[in-house]
Amino acid sequence: MIESHIRVRFAPSPTGPLHIGGVRTALYNYLFARKNGGKLILRIEDTDQNRYVRGAEDYIIESLKWCGITFDEDYILGGPYGPYRQSERKKNYREYAEQLVNSGHAYYAFDTPAELEVLRQNGKSKAVFHSQYGPFTRLEMKNSLSLPFHEINRLLSSGDPYVIRIKIPVNEEINIDDLIRGKVSVHSSSLDDKVLFKSDGWPTYHLANIVDDHLMEISHVIRGEEWLPSAPLHVLLYRYLGWEETMPKFAHLPLLLKPDGNGKLSKRDGDRLGFPVFPLKWTDPVTKEISSGYRESGYFPNAFLNMLAFLGWNPGTEQELFTIEQLIDEFSLERVGKHGSKFDPEKARWYNHQYLIKKPEKELIDLLNSELKRQNLHFEEPYLASIIHLIKDRADLIPDLWLNSWFFFLPPSIYDEQVVHKVWNPATIVSMLMISFLNEAEEIDWQQDSIQSFFQEFIFRHKINMGQLMNPLRLLIIGNNQGPAMIEIATILGKREFFKRIETGLVKLPH
Repeated sequence: MIESHIRVRFAPSPTGPLHIGGVRTALYNYLFARKNGGKLILRIEDTDQNRYVRGAEDYIIESLKWCGITFDEDYILGGPYGPYRQSERKKNYREYAEQLVNSGHAYYAFDTPAELEVLRQNGKSKAVFHSQYGPFTRLEMKNSLSLPFHEINRLLSSGDPYVIRIKIPVNEEINIDDLIRGKVSVHSSSLDDKVLFKSDGWPTYHLANIVDDHLMEISHVIRGEEWLPSAPLHVLLYRYLGWEETMPKFAHLPLLLKPDGNGKLSKRDGDRLGFPVFPLKWTDPVTKEISSGYRESGYFPNAFLNMLAFLGWNPGTEQELFTIEQLIDEFSLERVGKHGSKFDPEKARWYNHQYLIKKPEKELIDLLNSELKRQNLHFEEPYLASIIHLIKDRADLIPDLWLNSWFFFLPPSIYDEQVVHKVWNPATIVSMLMISFLNEAEEIDWQQDSIQSFFQEFIFRHKINMGQLMNPLRLLIIGNNQGPAMIEIATILGKREFFKRIETGLVKLPH
């Protein structure tokens, strides 16, 4: 059933590259909005100026564009609830922070960094002492709850730095109704008095996202599990600001886990195991460190999204391949699991392979041709078509088209030493066998059937096995022991090129 007035948002922070977990969050919001005839909003949450990373915002936008995740309102398209960058909404937040102070649900805190450090250290040294700034410690600290009225006024008027903290209630059970996890209850004793408004005049995430979600009339907040511990605080803020009746429904998505399931998937896991964790290549603006991306690694965006959709959601059937339209039709939060999903890099490659082999031949030819042009190579389309037909089943990623076919365009420049040692021994006998092959093959009609018949007859006449012929030929033609069947390679290369490579190899290799 389509729900009315659905408004969801994806609200990334430009503090670094977009993780694939973030892309999945954007995707689930996109699918939910499109399924229910709602609106999807992109809001840039750039209030944390200390963690802002140059180029990150452009990277996020380009990543979402590559994926094909489109928005109904954002800072480019505009919309009736703008601005869509929090830095452009800065003047809104102080008003609501002061409202919370005036209603007794927040307070001014004047503690210095040194005084806060003492609180943390005391918490470490005394088992009964709470290290959090909250209900059990706030009256011992320097704030508008513990100081006399005249001192508060003096500190405020003197320009001394201060923050505004929420006043967490004492001994209260806070309930969150989560669309994925059901009822979640948290006791207030486990919460601290989070800062809502910082001394630099900027709000924290907790205040800014609540204010903006309310003003933008967000109906559902679909976000990662890492925000679940903050949900009780957010529920309190809706209550304290008088917005409890219009509070959005929450859905906290399961974590993306390492391939072994032991902890949250990180960039280090990708570096260690050799797979990307970002949608696009990212170059750190400070360290210049380069991180690989799915686009540059040769993934198709629709295969990438199909793979991500299944990291937490399932359709309840055996079907694994979905177009984006099918995902929209089938998606529901009810079928999103509570538990973390292990990322499987091999499964990611499998998804891309399925999309690759279903691509029209012309599209694959164009992809292969792009690499040929980069290398200043030119071959006619019928020749490329015969190669694509042969090698596409062996390719998972776009670069595999070249990696599995380069020898159709270039002769080997080097010969694998291990393969030489294994198959070119004894050198004199193998060399003589290859010379015999050249002489005897000179007169045959160079078609696949006749080539196959000749290979079989040659093996029989010389009393050798298949490997004794094919392995040296593969070394001479390709330079290693890789590639499809030698008969197919011989057919596509043609007699002239095939013979030329054998002759060149006979000169270069021991004989």
